[in-house]
Amino acid sequence: MRISTTIFLTDETISPVRLARELEQRGFDGLYLPEHTHIPVARDTEYPVGGELPREYGRTLDPLVALGQAAAVTERLALGTGITLITEHDPIALAKQVATLDHLSGGRFTLGLGFGWNKEEAADHGVEWSTRRELGRDRLDLMRALWAPEPTGYEGAFGHSVRPSEAWPKPAGGAPRILLGGAAGPKLFAQIAAQTDGWMPIGGRGLTESLPVLRAAWEEAGRDPKALEVVPYAVLPSQGKLAHYAELGCQEVVLQLPPEGEPEVLRVLDAYAEYL
Repeated sequence: MRISTTIFLTDETISPVRLARELEQRGFDGLYLPEHTHIPVARDTEYPVGGELPREYGRTLDPLVALGQAAAVTERLALGTGITLITEHDPIALAKQVATLDHLSGGRFTLGLGFGWNKEEAADHGVEWSTRRELGRDRLDLMRALWAPEPTGYEGAFGHSVRPSEAWPKPAGGAPRILLGGAAGPKLFAQIAAQTDGWMPIGGRGLTESLPVLRAAWEEAGRDPKALEVVPYAVLPSQGKLAHYAELGCQEVVLQLPPEGEPEVLRVLDAYAEYL
């Protein structure tokens, strides 16, 4: 099983360059970065896990810029977002950024997508909360049109369309690996089966019950059962957890690193070495 990592990189933490080099030298398989464009101070949306929202949420680096730095100083390390808030982006611009990063990194990029939890953040981007999933589906379809090998147009349902266009570079494999994050449920599983390569469940809890439901939705959509990828994300590891994920068929797990400076992050990497 591949062992990757995630961290809230901020202006106060270890740098992307330093972390990427350490991960590759130590034998870790990947680095995934989260995204928040901003955190409105006045908001009604509660932090999903309860309590005060941690400081790092309002200080995150742009993940694609940070991953570009990581790509430039590594050769093997996989790179990904966990997650890109697709509804907060212009899809034409995002398609270009993703294709460029995947091209320059030699096909090492995974586009982890999600719809977020902070209603005020989304509202500042003009997102109507009740239709965010449909909006995300629409924007991903537009991005795929731009990644197509021949000029391909797309008429969007939410105000974004694109004419048949020359749009280069293309992602290294025609499209990056795409994983969708979110809580288990029929709507999410249907969207995973329709548009993506798999699921990125935060924490990995409840997989024993959820995976058969996801696999049924996947096969009903006509997808190859062997192609489904499930990547437990932001996991605080133990040998028992990782063995359980392996038994369920997970081929990659993403371990959580603390949003700290270099000494503490390297100490945790030392501790995680037993899982490699």
